[in-house]
Amino acid sequence: MSKFYEKVAYRDTEEDIQSQKSVDKWIFGLLLIVIGFVPLIVMASVVEVQSPMVTNVSALTGGTKGDLFTHYKALAVLVITVLAGIMFLAKILFMNGEIRKTKLNYAIGAFAVAIVLSTIFSPNISIALHGQYNRSDGAISWLCYLALFFIAMNIEYPKKVINYVLYSLYPFVVINLFIITMNFYGNDLLQKAAVKKLVMAFLPAGANIGEGSILVGTLNQWNYMSGMFSIMTVMFLAAAALEKNIGRAIGHLVVAVMSIAIMLMSISTSGFLTVSVMMLVILFAALRSEKKVQSFAIIVVFLVASAPVFHVLANKDARVWKESIGFVLKSNPYVKEEPTPATSLNSVEFDLMTKAYAAEKFELPVLPERGTSAGSGRAYIWSKGLNLIKERPLFGYGLDTFMYNFPHYALDARAGMYDENTITDKPHSMYVGWLYGTGIIGFLCAIVILAMSIFTPLRGAIKNNKSIIWILGVAWGAYLIQALFNDGLPGTSAVMWTIAGIGLAMTFKNKEQLNGRDY
Repeated sequence: MSKFYEKVAYRDTEEDIQSQKSVDKWIFGLLLIVIGFVPLIVMASVVEVQSPMVTNVSALTGGTKGDLFTHYKALAVLVITVLAGIMFLAKILFMNGEIRKTKLNYAIGAFAVAIVLSTIFSPNISIALHGQYNRSDGAISWLCYLALFFIAMNIEYPKKVINYVLYSLYPFVVINLFIITMNFYGNDLLQKAAVKKLVMAFLPAGANIGEGSILVGTLNQWNYMSGMFSIMTVMFLAAAALEKNIGRAIGHLVVAVMSIAIMLMSISTSGFLTVSVMMLVILFAALRSEKKVQSFAIIVVFLVASAPVFHVLANKDARVWKESIGFVLKSNPYVKEEPTPATSLNSVEFDLMTKAYAAEKFELPVLPERGTSAGSGRAYIWSKGLNLIKERPLFGYGLDTFMYNFPHYALDARAGMYDENTITDKPHSMYVGWLYGTGIIGFLCAIVILAMSIFTPLRGAIKNNKSIIWILGVAWGAYLIQALFNDGLPGTSAVMWTIAGIGLAMTFKNKEQLNGRDY
């Protein structure tokens, strides 16, 4: 009788679990670098730009150009994403790891495919792939954000994960408070020899930072600073309000006050609107907390502590009021009125010219009156962006190519942007950027991701009242609100998509524990 032998491969389950924990630990370390270190990178770089346009407008031409804020941030995000991706694949393929089964996976995959297709069919493929030299908001960056989001969603975390996330952002807040305070009071750090030497460390010989460059923080400019630190404000305030340990609560409260000071000095309305909306969510979370009195006391202390900060800053620069409370109350008590001169030539009319008429009637074109549309010109930009989408509705133009397809020098820009000579380099909204860049298909995939990433944790937070889900959910919600007015950047989007992934992982983990499936 012949015998048949079946070769059976046995796995050491305990060894696989230990290996998975070890890999997850390393991946989590990389994610913390994205969250806490990447947004701090400020290093000057020189990039050779290939413009798709032939023009004498300097903003639209190619050549050698410099960047201070995004090139090395984007490079760091790319390297970390590759490393985390390799580790994650090794865990899945060789350590019996699992990917959480959720419909969100399909939406992430669909959005990634839409980004790839929009890049392939873009009229400006190179720009769509890498993004503009001083923004790095192209396909590569967005694929990295999605990868980090997906990886963060599918690993296990230590019990004190929220402390690691919050503490990793402490230096980001403190350093930016110092930088922007110096700038706000007229002592720009970029004019200091030591700082200038540090940020120029990787510049080639002969390259220098242009005259007039300033350092308002470790992000590109005021709008991004306002948006990002509105997120920091509500995240640390939520953490303080829901923290049971009074020592840690005070620490988070102090950082929340620091964050709102940075937001106010950034002189942009987007941050104020974001904080105002998310305060309602924080109050709701505090109402459901175990220590309601402590939670509301923390919120009251935050408001009381923020009042003198606001007064001092608004007294120094009246725009602090204008770009925050001034959005609701137009009267600005911090504006110092100058006395009106006794006589004014404005009321006197001089008619010294003899009128002359041509033989035939000739009418000059009627120019629109100068003005600025809603949102500091954003309404005008968005309307033009939507008109562009009609020409390429399915796959769009490719991410971060807005500047090369926008109708510059249009006469109606006088009424929307005040000056028709203004060059518009970005859509000033992450959502308009998605719709323009990836078309309707990509935009819908992105909206599905956002809807699921909001409602899944929100449902879990309301049902189980887990503070970590509230804290990370508040941060993610704030990011999505400020994104109505701001574009994505490696220093903001990489951080927040990673945090969103961690928040979803905590939501899924909590659900698995309740269902008796605790790995």
